[in-house]
Amino acid sequence: MDGGGCKKDLMIANILTGLVAVIHLYIVVLEMFLWDTPRGRKAFGTSESFARESKVLAANQGLYNGFLAAGLIWGIWLGDAGDPVKIFFLLCVAVAGAYGAATVGVRILLIQTIPALLALAAVLFT
Repeated sequence: MDGGGCKKDLMIANILTGLVAVIHLYIVVLEMFLWDTPRGRKAFGTSESFARESKVLAANQGLYNGFLAAGLIWGIWLGDAGDPVKIFFLLCVAVAGAYGAATVGVRILLIQTIPALLALAAVLFT
């Protein structure tokens, strides 16, 4: 065997990890820059007054999501040596998603937790 299967598996793991990173970059934009806009309010189901009052808090949340995305991108950038980094940050995303689903809404499981767990499985089993 020429190792092509291993490279393909690594590519799938990196694509799934990259997808989780892109989701979190989008969340960064929504929380830090679009929170009180119609698009941001629709994404999070907030009223205009709530969005205005919680804008600074949302920006702080967005910054943390940015750190998650940065960690995932760093793990991909490191190649094979980045697997422990990817595993750590994917676990962070999965835990944050589970907590968000329990405290905010089940929809977060679909947006954060499930993609993170799929990427984690791909990283662990390649």
